[in-house]
Formats: sequence, structure tokens, C-alpha cells
Amino acid sequence: MIEEFKGKHRWLSNFAPAIVEHRGMVFMSVEAAYQSAKTTDLKAAARFTDMAPGEAKAAGRNLTIRPDWDDVKCSVMEHLLRQKFTNILDYKILLLGTEDQLIVEGNWWGDTFWGVCKGVGENHLGRLIMKIRSELQEED
Repeated sequence: MIEEFKGKHRWLSNFAPAIVEHRGMVFMSVEAAYQSAKTTDLKAAARFTDMAPGEAKAAGRNLTIRPDWDDVKCSVMEHLLRQKFTNILDYKILLLGTEDQLIVEGNWWGDTFWGVCKGVGENHLGRLIMKIRSELQEED
């Protein structure tokens, strides 16, 4: 079981370097692309293209959030993760190397939607990564 995305599993994190595309823009991490997707203002979204992941996460808190965000955030995340784990060979190999391990985005900051904190959470991030892994396994 992978219980958190740090140490030897840091590559699973959305903060790991990964060039991904969204809405015609290129980002240096899944985190930056995801945060940019929270707004319909493309000028504001474009500011995230060169942001480090931590900077993007902080800046995402100050955006005017698109009204349909709760409806689309999982599909946006899946789109970005799919790019990371299919287009970047090193990440694909590492992901396939996890075989059938449970992947949990354990955290201490209270994110119970994307991860699990103190044993509580929906682990949507881990579930999406495992879904992509399963599809990649079927292709091999």
C-alpha cells in the first residue's frame, strides 16, 4: 500500500514536475494546470503556466471559481493525470511498477476529497491514479 505521496513516492504528487496541456496552454505541473482550470478567465489562467506548484496552489485560492467547478473538477484532474502517466515514460513505468497496490493520497492538511487525513477521506486522487494504472495494465 502506498499511503502518501512523499519520499520514494513523491512522483505521484501533483507537485512533481510534469509538462501537461490544458485549454491550449502548457503547464509545468498537474497542480498548476489544475489550479488554472478553476477559472473561466483565460488571462488569469495563463498566469499559471510558469508557476511552481506551491505558488499555483496558493494563487488558486484567490481565483473567481467557475460556477460548474464541482461538476468538472474530477474530469479535469483525470485529464491532467492521464497526460502525466501516459505521456511521460518515467512516470508510466513507475506507475506500472506499483502493480496492484492501493494508492492513497494521505495528508496532514485536511484534504478529505482528494486524499485521506487521519483515516478519513474519499481519496479521489488515488482512485483516479489507480484507474489510469488499470487501463495502462490492460494495454500492456
